Amino acid sequence: MQAEGYTWLCSNIIFPVHEAFKRHDTVILRKNMEVSQWLPVDQIQARQLERLRRFLNDVNINVPYYRRLFERLNFDVANFSSTDQLTQLPLLTKSDIRTHLDELKADDATGLARFNTGGSSGEPLIFYIGRRRVSHDVAAKWRATRWWGVDIGDPEAVIWGSPIELGAQDKVRLLRDKLLRTHLIPAFEMSAEKVDGFIRQLQQIRPKMLFGYPSALAHIASRAQQTGVRLDDLGVKVAFVTSERLYDHQREKIESVFACPVANGYGGRDAGFIAHQCPHGGMHITAEDIIVEIVDKDGKPLPNGELGEIVVTHLATRDFPFIRYRTGDMGILSEKICGCGRGLPLLEDIQGRTTDFVVALDGTVLHGLALIYVLRDLEGVEAFKITQESLEKTTVHIVKSASYREDAEQKIVAEFKKRLGQTVTINVEYTDYIPKERSGKFRYVISHVKL
Repeated sequence: MQAEGYTWLCSNIIFPVHEAFKRHDTVILRKNMEVSQWLPVDQIQARQLERLRRFLNDVNINVPYYRRLFERLNFDVANFSSTDQLTQLPLLTKSDIRTHLDELKADDATGLARFNTGGSSGEPLIFYIGRRRVSHDVAAKWRATRWWGVDIGDPEAVIWGSPIELGAQDKVRLLRDKLLRTHLIPAFEMSAEKVDGFIRQLQQIRPKMLFGYPSALAHIASRAQQTGVRLDDLGVKVAFVTSERLYDHQREKIESVFACPVANGYGGRDAGFIAHQCPHGGMHITAEDIIVEIVDKDGKPLPNGELGEIVVTHLATRDFPFIRYRTGDMGILSEKICGCGRGLPLLEDIQGRTTDFVVALDGTVLHGLALIYVLRDLEGVEAFKITQESLEKTTVHIVKSASYREDAEQKIVAEFKKRLGQTVTINVEYTDYIPKERSGKFRYVISHVKL
């Protein structure tokens, strides 16, 4: 059977049977989403409001935590007439979920699966997800891959590091991945020897799509470039990146080496599949399922065009609701309509976690890029990590090569002091290896100073 025919078989028979066996509605949801994405903005908003009404009424009846909260606030679900009325409800924090874990489960919930985040923000979180939520998230991702001309069944290389995925590789999962031509490449250890092995795997797989952390894909691309290995002839159509901030230099490196476009995706295991980039460049919000708000440091909603924390309400989470959930990420909502013609709302920018920002001694908030560029442009710096421990102290860990100059440290300290304050202590420490987060992600900047 030719490759295209096998992809059709996977997309139209094997995967639908798999999802039906798991009692997921993924197939019909994806088909519906491929229709609703082209609706005018006002119709998408009207549908969203109607789903929100039903969702809040369901939650009010079946979820103890929200039943008591709505009663205490005298929150009238019956007269809910605008998504703006969501602001009458408090923001949901990780601390709230930890404290009220059992109360957040619906009384009639069945088939809940226990999940957890890796705690890259310093706050590991345990929560639950039901079948409905899984179906909606998988459908949203499936729709997004099809925007780029790839489908379930096309060979895929997943560069990932989450212990949850890696630990779930039982015989059934391995068989499924083999049938769907999904190849998992663990991104925990990225030594030269390991990466050379990954490159050989990619040459054998010849994936139509890549999926993974931008830092991992960029690192593989850099290694291939250093060793003179061509990866631009594999036939990769698109590289999907997620779970970390995508930097311009990473996008350029991946696109250059793999000769394919990079599609940015934004979401989380907790918050769901929030937005994905289309070929026209728009970061489309999955508005069928998710309402996005942008709030200031006090939790007050901000207008479109202003930077603030991203807060989401996931309409497919009635079994364990995420209502006005604080993601800890910073972003900007747009009023524009994408050139592709889809009516889905857009995220204009996603600027990483609140802990990816640093605070100068005078209180000025700076994006981590203000410090990243100092190090990225220095010769001989192979890897680095910046930790703002307090307003008065920042530590820089560096992996240096033979071309690292003796005066580089003096320049780093001087440039950091310019940005953070002349009296701030800048410690530069050298190491042979900088570990990733427990999830396998890599973060260039971590600040322990609250915004």
